[in-house]
Amino acid sequence: MSVAFRRESDDEHMEPAFEWPIPVGANLVTPRGRRLLGEETARLETAIAAEADEEARKKLQRRLRYASTRHATAEVQVAPEADVVGIGSRVRYVLNGGERAVTIVGHDEADPSAGLIAFTAPLGRALMGGEAGDVVEFQEREDAITILAADADPEVRA
Repeated sequence: MSVAFRRESDDEHMEPAFEWPIPVGANLVTPRGRRLLGEETARLETAIAAEADEEARKKLQRRLRYASTRHATAEVQVAPEADVVGIGSRVRYVLNGGERAVTIVGHDEADPSAGLIAFTAPLGRALMGGEAGDVVEFQEREDAITILAADADPEVRA
C-alpha cells in the first residue's frame, strides 16, 4: 500500500512533552521564594489528585517535578549587609537619569512587573555585589548605573 493512503495515528503528529527546564547554576532563593515553592508543590499535588483528565494530569505532574526539584534544591540566602546588593536586597538606583527600585530575588520568584528581578537577569547580575555609591557597568556602558541604596527587603525575607 502506498504511504499516501496509510492512516497515521494522531500520536505521530503531537508535540513532544518536554520537562520544564531547570535553570543552570545554584538555586539561590529568599525565604519567601522557598515558601512559595513549597506552596506550589502542595497546590500541584492537590490538583493532580483531583484531576480526572489524563493529559491535564500529565501536564500537572511535569510542573510538579519541576517545583519539587526546585524546592528540594533551594538554598536560602542570608540577609545581605546594609548598603550591599545581594539576594533579598531592595535596591534604589539611577539608570538613564531616572531613579528606580527593584528587589533582587531567586529565579522562580521573579516578577519584573512587581519590581522583583532574578539575580540571574542582566540587571540583577549588574547590581549583585555592588554597594551604595558604586557606579556599575550595564549594557556595555561602564557608568550606566549608580547605586543609591541597598537594604534587606522585609517582604521577601519573611
